[in-house]
Order: sequence, then C-alpha cells, then structure tokens
Amino acid sequence: MSAPTREAPGDAAILPQGWRRPKRRRRMVTAAVAVVVIAAGGGYYTIRHLHNNTPVSTADPFPTELQPVTRQSLSQQTSVDGTLGYSESYTAVVPSVSSGGGSSSGQGQTGAFTWLPTDGQVVREGQQLYAVQNSPVVLLYGSVPVYRSLSQGMTGPDVQQLNTDLVALGYAAKSDLDPSSDTFSSATATALEKLQSDHGLTESGTLPVGQAVFEPTAVRVGNVTATLGAPVHPGSPVLIGTSDTRQAVAQVDPANLHDVNVGAHVSITLPDDQTTTGVVTSIGTTASGSSSGSGSGSSGSTGSSSSGGGSSSGSSGAPAATVAVDIRLDHPAVAGNLDQTPIAVNITTSTVHDVLTVPVAALVSEPSGYGVEVAGPRGTRHIVPVTLGLFDDTAGLVQVTGNGLAAGQQVVVPKI
Repeated sequence: MSAPTREAPGDAAILPQGWRRPKRRRRMVTAAVAVVVIAAGGGYYTIRHLHNNTPVSTADPFPTELQPVTRQSLSQQTSVDGTLGYSESYTAVVPSVSSGGGSSSGQGQTGAFTWLPTDGQVVREGQQLYAVQNSPVVLLYGSVPVYRSLSQGMTGPDVQQLNTDLVALGYAAKSDLDPSSDTFSSATATALEKLQSDHGLTESGTLPVGQAVFEPTAVRVGNVTATLGAPVHPGSPVLIGTSDTRQAVAQVDPANLHDVNVGAHVSITLPDDQTTTGVVTSIGTTASGSSSGSGSGSSGSTGSSSSGGGSSSGSSGAPAATVAVDIRLDHPAVAGNLDQTPIAVNITTSTVHDVLTVPVAALVSEPSGYGVEVAGPRGTRHIVPVTLGLFDDTAGLVQVTGNGLAAGQQVVVPKI
C-alpha cells in the first residue's frame, strides 16, 4: 500500500484520519519508521519502512535529505581474496645432454658456480643468467629447453627459437636470417659468433650445451637454489623465478564461478588502500584448498592460490576449496615491488546500461515490495512502488523501474 501524498500547509486536500498539518518550516516525516535488511550483490542494505497510517511528527527524529534519480550504467561485483605477484613460474636448471632417446644422459656442463643473480633481479633475453668457471650462461627465449649442442646443418624447433632470438637481439637482420627458419645456417653461425663475442665467449659459431638456457620470457629471480662456488651438476636447479609481468590471482568459490568470465573488469585494493584496475585473463579448472601463494599465474595450478586469509574453513579446519582466477593489471606500476601480498579483489559479474538508479538508502519497504519516496512540488512527497534490479555495491546504487519514476526527480534518503 503506497503512502498518501503529503500536502503543504494551506492546501485544501483533506488529510487522512490521524494526520495533522505540520507547523510552518517543519518537514513532514512519519512518526513510525522501522528498518529491514536485505542482501543483494554480496552486500547488506538497511531499508526504511514507513508506517503509512501513523501521525506525522513535527520533531523530525529521523533527518532526511534529497538525492536525484539518475540514468546510467551499473555493475555488480563479487568480493574475494587474492594475492598480488607475478605471472608464470620457472625453474632454471643446468642443461644436460640428451642420450638420443629423449632422456637425459646426465652429461653436460661441469665446474663450479662463479656468479649467481640476486633475489628479485630481472634477467632478460641476451643477458647472463649465471656463470660457471667464469663463463656466462646466457638467457634466450624459447619453450624448448636445451637438450643438445647446436651447429650448422642441424634443424628443429630449438634451432628455430635460436634464429628468432639472434634476430630479436640485433645480431642478424631478417633479410640475412629468417627468424622463422628451423635450419642452422651460415647466417645463424655468424650471428651466434657476435653474441659470443659480446659475452667474452669463444666465437665458435656453435652453441654447446651449457652456454645458454631457454625460458619463455624474462626471468624475475625469486629464489636462488644454487650456491656460489658449489660444483655444477647437470640437471640440478639453479634458481626458481617468475616472469616480470605483474599479476593478481583471485580465489573464487566454485559455487560463484558461473558469474566470473574471462574479460571481466576487476577492481583491486592494495594493502595501503590504494586501488587499481585489471581484467580477468584466465580461470582455473581445478579447485584447491591450499594457500601456497607461490605467485604462479597458470590457471588451475595450486601455485596460484591466494595467501589471503579470507577463505572459510570447513569442519576439518582445512581452507575451503577455491579456484584461481588470473588477473592482468591495467597499471602494473601501481603495484610497485609488492610480491605475494594479500589484496582485496572485486570482480564485475554483470553490468546494465541506461537504467534508472537510486541510492540503496532511498528504498522503502512496502507490504507489496519496495518503493522510493519522491519529493514533489510545494514540499509534497509520495511513494512510488519500484521493482529492483542490479545492485552496485561500490556506488551504493540500485537499478529500479516504476511507473512515474524518471531521471532528475529527487528521492528521500536518510541524512548521515
């Protein structure tokens, strides 16, 4: 039942039984105001409830103000815990020679480690990753690991990635060396000699095992596992690292995963309360109950799990299972050097455009549903029943539709 129109002093309308006109310059408010709480979009909202047939008070015990009805876009978010770190995870190992059947023979580079990178250092293509017997081991980009020595006349995907690297590093022009070629040509040998010269290596024009390590991208050193001066063992790990690409990993309850899509926009709150934005790039397929926080961004890997403490635990005390959702930061520099840092993540799950919106606080509980109290001419107010749509937690707005409701009108909200 909608509230009756409240008339300004001097109007000829007859007020309902039990109502009286307010004194001059006093707002009209109902004496009995209750509140109800509704949950929507992951948030809880307090809604006013007007008792429509109660006397009007002149004391104004519940101060109010007016805010406009707007027409705009709204978004709904789900709030989850996450971890800020770097994407991907790599383990650099000392190369060893293949026995020919695909297994390692264990033979390869020997000696002692004479130079190692420091934790947090970023090593890029063409730079020294570590050194053995004062001979640099160069980082090159590629997905095929070193398993054999390369020389002129050989072919294969490992040769192709070497050709690509030599051109990318400027040791050969595309007109002289096709970066997509999988053949080790004389042009490959010439370009390789230039790379070897830059690093003080013997200019042999061949790439022996142990002179380079292939990784998919630049390596940000996370933990050096080798020891300076220790003997080198082919196949043993040298360091564990990640890419240098900033990434956030959110932990989403599998039950809510249907609301999360690749490409969804994300708002991230950092530990210093600074906010930044991002986009969902991948969604894991495996739920994990652990929180390893390794910083790995590969979807579905347990290494992508958040170190945040917001996940609920079951009766056994184990963390609730969640699915890793990888997020690319729109402004990586905002994250600074933070790594494995707990963050709050708001993922946009749905958006509506060109809709009428009112502040959530403007909602009034009615026997038949909800309404908003609209301010009219000469101080009048009346209730317009509305149908609720999407709630925008961040903006504190809700989508509404109602007969006679239009953008630009003023609705009554509690004054804070």
